[in-house]
Amino acid sequence: MIYEFPLASDAIRQGDIFVGIPRIEFSLKNIVLASEKNPRNVKWTEIVDMNKDVAIVVSVRPVTAIVATQDCDAARSRFITLCEIQQFSDVEGKSKQTTSPKSWVNLLTQQARINQKWFYLPLDEKMGFADKMAVDFMMTVRVSRIELEEMRDLRKGRLNPVADEHFRERIGEFFRRYPYDEWYPLDQDELKAYMANHNGVRPFPWQ
Repeated sequence: MIYEFPLASDAIRQGDIFVGIPRIEFSLKNIVLASEKNPRNVKWTEIVDMNKDVAIVVSVRPVTAIVATQDCDAARSRFITLCEIQQFSDVEGKSKQTTSPKSWVNLLTQQARINQKWFYLPLDEKMGFADKMAVDFMMTVRVSRIELEEMRDLRKGRLNPVADEHFRERIGEFFRRYPYDEWYPLDQDELKAYMANHNGVRPFPWQ
């Protein structure tokens, strides 16, 4: 499909796909403080007020992720940023009702242009993708570049040049998105029709 399989000795590049990347998760409202004799639960604001380094207990799970850091930075930066890869149905809800090839074509082409929050990855047994997958740009992980280089055996493959160029543009599009209220130029009748299908719309003074 759209994947290549570099040698273990090849440098890490944008579009490289790794398995077993650690994602750390914890609640800002309920942190287990492990730096004291008797571990206790505290809020993050309490740790901030301590104004010192402390040890806490966190949960961690391995995830599949793709290198988002551009090539030049991936070669010398202290850290590398990756975006988590998930089941496509978990990233794009519309896919749960999609069954026919025609519907998939519409979703993977037209919807992909509209929704900039994900990047589609087709299934590929050699990559370990038994189903359609997607990069979730909202879910990022930062790891040490040097330590990731030492664990390149966790790299399953990378995007081919066509897919990698598209991926690079999608990242740029996502992070330079301009947020705006799309209903601002509508006249009163158009706004009324728009509000019938959208919640939380606050008309502008000229409407």
